[in-house]
Amino acid sequence: MAFAGLKKQINKANQFMNEKIGGVEGTKLDDDFVEMERKTDIMCELVEDLQLKIKEFLHPNPASRAKMSAVKGIGKLSGQAKAATYPQPEGVLGETLITFGKKIGEENLYAQSLVETGESMKQIADIKYNLDDNMKMNVIEPLHQLSTKDIKEVQHHRKKLQGRRLDFDCKKRKKDKAGSHVSEEEIKLAEDKFAESLHLAQMGMHNLLDNDVEQISQLATFAENLLDYHRQCTEILEALAGTLHDKKNEAASLPRSEFVPKTLSDLGVIDSLNGGLPTTNITASPLPSPMKSPARSPMMQTPSAQALYDFEPENPGELGFSEGDTITLTQRIDENWFEGTLNGKSGLFPVSYVNVVVPLP
Repeated sequence: MAFAGLKKQINKANQFMNEKIGGVEGTKLDDDFVEMERKTDIMCELVEDLQLKIKEFLHPNPASRAKMSAVKGIGKLSGQAKAATYPQPEGVLGETLITFGKKIGEENLYAQSLVETGESMKQIADIKYNLDDNMKMNVIEPLHQLSTKDIKEVQHHRKKLQGRRLDFDCKKRKKDKAGSHVSEEEIKLAEDKFAESLHLAQMGMHNLLDNDVEQISQLATFAENLLDYHRQCTEILEALAGTLHDKKNEAASLPRSEFVPKTLSDLGVIDSLNGGLPTTNITASPLPSPMKSPARSPMMQTPSAQALYDFEPENPGELGFSEGDTITLTQRIDENWFEGTLNGKSGLFPVSYVNVVVPLP
């Protein structure tokens, strides 16, 4: 049985090579079938690319995505798979605002405002996590099921159809040769299998392509989830803006006490330096007249940008950097790429990976 199967595969391979190299004409299917195959190929590419792009849309930081993938990979190898949580930037910002608000002291109005803003950012982060869960359940998971089940089955039937077509053509061609041992029964069996695979491939592709209602429903769900997320964010930010406006008015209404800086005498520094001599005749020198702030040095005017994420070069001529690095900008290549220098190295890097601090002239 194994030998017979191997021989069949060899015959199919020979038939395929005859068609590709020798110009042997194989059985042609009609234009409708060819068009159906073309649309199926587009659908397969769409589903695969859409899953990737939606994940990038929800989790824009490539370094965090890579870290999540690494954690999942290690978990699978160890048999203790854990769901890595993407660090929402709103939550990270919120924690920073709250931490410094508490350090300043919550009796301070500015510190209270920092804490209020931080709490709002954390609420938005929680909503973003809910958005992630809804998108995964209602959009990404159906696409994954479509890819791993329906599309996989369609591709299987298409591959099987190709093999059975080659087998049918091979047997027909052998029958036409003198001294052939291929019987009519074998030809009929090959034809029946070819017809069966043709039917299954057509039905599979038709069901995949003729599914507008479900596919549009997924897009509608995508839009509804985003709308709900932005609506909730709007409510939180409107409340925050109102609170901060009240804090600003409260701060403006507080009486301002005059601040008198202490002198060295007040601090007891001059007394100790004079060996305890009286300092009653020491008068404070008049305060210097206000000076204009010095002009910014050329170094501060140098066009620069700060890295928002880690960037690993994939091609020669690209400049790698880590999150937080300050990069000197040389020129803007186009709408997507800057040229800059860091630590004596020059190269290209994506515009979306940095925040411009001092723009190019």
